[in-house]
Amino acid sequence: MVTLAEVARHAGVSASTVSYVLSGKRSISRSTRERVEHSIEALGYHPNAGARALASSKSNIIALMMPLRTDMYVPVMMEIALAVTTTARAHGYDVLLLTGEEGPAAVRRVTGSGMADAMILMDVELDDERLPLLRESAMPAVLIGLPSDPAGLTCVDLDFAATGALCAEHLAGLGHREIAAIGEAPAVYERHTGFAERTLEGLRLKSRELGLRLLHRPSQGGYDAMTATLGRVFDERPGTSGFIVQNESAVEPLLGLLRRQGRAVPEDVSVVAICADQVALQASVQLTAVSIPAEQMGRQAVEHVVTKLAGQATDVVELIAPELTVRASSGLAPE
Repeated sequence: MVTLAEVARHAGVSASTVSYVLSGKRSISRSTRERVEHSIEALGYHPNAGARALASSKSNIIALMMPLRTDMYVPVMMEIALAVTTTARAHGYDVLLLTGEEGPAAVRRVTGSGMADAMILMDVELDDERLPLLRESAMPAVLIGLPSDPAGLTCVDLDFAATGALCAEHLAGLGHREIAAIGEAPAVYERHTGFAERTLEGLRLKSRELGLRLLHRPSQGGYDAMTATLGRVFDERPGTSGFIVQNESAVEPLLGLLRRQGRAVPEDVSVVAICADQVALQASVQLTAVSIPAEQMGRQAVEHVVTKLAGQATDVVELIAPELTVRASSGLAPE
């Protein structure tokens, strides 16, 4: 790793001069500044967060609060976190990872300590206990998620209500009239997690509009849980011919159980998923699906944070329009 002293030797100046160029705390002649900047670029020097903090009284750190829960699909969370980290580094910021389970206590610790310049919150609930603290704080913050009241907040998320509606519309267009939604684990709905609640809201509204009979059943995922869930669905609605799955751990068990019951996909039953592309493409039947734009959400959240830190932003709600990709798992309803 290139050091500040090596930059100074390359530019033919003192280490303190390089420090002053980086911090802007003292006037440096244009020719000297250009020489130092040339050396920084030529050597690929990147000041660490601690050095920048000493120079600017800022930490140059963005705190990311992400969920590490057994009832959440971790790969998508990690993809968002990776996008946040790489985008933050491109802007010269490091990322401090906090677990969502810490809740309001973590928000108090960060906003009251100066350990970070801004926060990004994931796993947002409709009535999230962390939000009053953010509104009271002067710290720039962005949510990856949408609460029931986003006033005074900046939010980035997939439009999950439109996602649910789009899935219902797709099945209705294929002639399906009785559909079942296999949702996240019950605890996700008990917490009133925004993405799950909003998907269900969109599904219900569009189903009523199109005259569909909708049955929603949360599921832990896995074969045992899906065996019980699928049994309940067909007991209550024997004519169910379309499934919408918003639970990555339920996808393959559902497909396997349908095969064991002699129900062909998509000839007898259609399956539409809301999931990562990797899940849709690697399933035993490639899934018609709305992809979770994890990388885009993480990247745009950081861009909003950086704009806020520059004092140039107003609070906005940015909802990403869903895109449904038709693959092998959906077809015309059986006659």
